[in-house]
Amino acid sequence: MLGVYARCLCSVLLIMAAAARLLLPLLPLRLFPAVTFALLCVFPAVSSRRAVLELGDVDFDYLSTEHETMLVTFYAPWCGHCKKLAPEFEKAATRLKGTVQLAKVDCTAHTETCGRFGVTGYPTLKIFRNGRDSAPYDGPRSADGMYHYMKKQTGPDSVHLKTEEDLQTFINHYEASVVGVFSGADSVLLPEFLRAAALLREQFRFSHTADLKLGQKYGVTSETVLLFRPSRLSNKFEEDVLVFKDHLTIGSLRRFIRDNIYGLCPHMTVENRDRLRVRDLLTAYYDLDYHRNIPGSNYWRNRVMKMASKCSGRGLTFSVANKKDFLSELEEDFGLGTSDGGELPFVTIRTKLGHKYTMREEFTRDGRSLERFLDDYFAGRLKRYIKSEPVPERNTAAVKVVVAESFDAVVNDPEKDVLIQFYSRSCSHCKKLEPVYRELAETLSSDPNMVVAKMNAADNDVPPGYDVQGYPTIYFAPVGKKDEPIRYEGGRELRDFLKFLKSEASHRLVVGGLKTEL
Repeated sequence: MLGVYARCLCSVLLIMAAAARLLLPLLPLRLFPAVTFALLCVFPAVSSRRAVLELGDVDFDYLSTEHETMLVTFYAPWCGHCKKLAPEFEKAATRLKGTVQLAKVDCTAHTETCGRFGVTGYPTLKIFRNGRDSAPYDGPRSADGMYHYMKKQTGPDSVHLKTEEDLQTFINHYEASVVGVFSGADSVLLPEFLRAAALLREQFRFSHTADLKLGQKYGVTSETVLLFRPSRLSNKFEEDVLVFKDHLTIGSLRRFIRDNIYGLCPHMTVENRDRLRVRDLLTAYYDLDYHRNIPGSNYWRNRVMKMASKCSGRGLTFSVANKKDFLSELEEDFGLGTSDGGELPFVTIRTKLGHKYTMREEFTRDGRSLERFLDDYFAGRLKRYIKSEPVPERNTAAVKVVVAESFDAVVNDPEKDVLIQFYSRSCSHCKKLEPVYRELAETLSSDPNMVVAKMNAADNDVPPGYDVQGYPTIYFAPVGKKDEPIRYEGGRELRDFLKFLKSEASHRLVVGGLKTEL
C-alpha cells in the first residue's frame, strides 16, 4: 500500500511541476527567487533527472511528447534479461543525452501503459517519435550498439538532396547509401519511398532528390532508386552502384536492398552479424581496419571474394571481420586461441542450423588452401567442430550427465523419453533446483524408458532446436518427436515435474519410491 501512495505522490508532484512551468512566466520578478527555491526543494528529481527517464501510467503521454526521438524499455524487476540490459541501457542513455532520450517503464507497476503498447514479454524495446509508437527496436543490446543504432534515428527518415555536391557528400560515407531519384516533389512514387525509409531507417541510410539530372551519370533516365555500396569495399568482382528496376513498393525495395547491399563479401560487424547469419556463412577473421588501412584490409578480402564469385549460387555466403571484435566468440564457439594463425586470417563456417567448421590449414596467399577447404565443405568431408566437455567415463548417478559429444546418443535415443536440463555452474537457480531434480531422477530410476539428464550449457554447444537464453532451461524430448522438443514451463516441485511427464510421456510412467502424491 505504501508503494501505491508513493507512486501517487510522485504523479501529483510531476503534475504540479508541469503547472509551475506554465505559471513561472506570469509571476512578478520579485517572487522568482522564493518560488524557484521552493520548487527546487519540493521537486529535486525534476531538476536533476537521471540519464534514463522513468515513466508510468500517469506521465507517459505527457513526458514522451517532449522528445522527438525516444527509446523505451518496458521491463519487469524480476526479469533476468532486463537486469542484464539495465547497465548497458544506462551507459547508452548517458552517451545519447541531449540527442536521443532513453526511458523505462516498470510493467509490474504500470500495466495500463504496457498493455496499451502490446507488451507481452520482457524486456520489450520500442522507438517513439514525439510520443507516438514508431517502430520496435531490433538493434543490439550493448551500450555501444544502442548508441550507434539510435544515432541513426535522429534527423529525417530520408535526407533531401538538392545539388550534386549534396549527393557526393551523402554517398561518400562509411556505410552504404540508398538514394531515390524522382522527377519532382509531386512524384507519385516519392511518398512510397519515404514510407519505406521511415520503416527501414534503423538498418539503412536513405536520401532522395527531386531532380532527375542528379542520376544521369549513373545511367538514370526515369524515376528509380540507386544503391551505392561504400567506396572502401569497391572491388573488381561486382558493381559499386546498383539500379532498382522493379515496381516501387515498400516490399520490393526492402528485398532489393536486402539482396544487394552487402554484396559478395560484406564487412561483418557486431551490429550486422545477426542479419548476415540468417544464411550459411563463411567468415575470414583478421586484422581488418577500414578506418586506417583500407588497402591492407582488402588484401585478404579480395582473396575471399575470388572464391565467393566462384561459389555463387551454391548456398554459401561470405564475409570478412575484424578478429579483435570477435575474439571471445572465436575462442568460445570455435576453440581458436588468440595466438592461432598469427597475422593470417582465421576462416570459419557457421550454418543457419548452428553447425560449425574451421579451416585448420593456414590461409595461403594464393588462396589455394581456402579453395581446398571449400571443396571439402561442399563434398561433405569436413568434420563439424563441437564445443564439448569430455564424455564422462562413468555415468551411474540418477541424473545422467550429457555433453555435446554425447547429446545424440543420450537425448536423441529413439527408444527413450528424455527430460534434459540445461544449466550453468554459476547459476543460483540451478543449485536451488538440484535436490528436486535429483529426487525426480531417483523417483523414476526404475522406469527403463525414461531418462532424466542435465547438460552444462555454458561449456557445451546446445544443439539446434533448443532455445537456451537463461538457466535453468528444461526440455522434454519424447520418443518419435526428437526434432520437436517440448519446453518445460511448469513449477519446480517434484509433483509438478511428475504431472508434466505423466501427460507428455510416450509410455506409462513407472514410479518407484514415490514420496509425494501425483
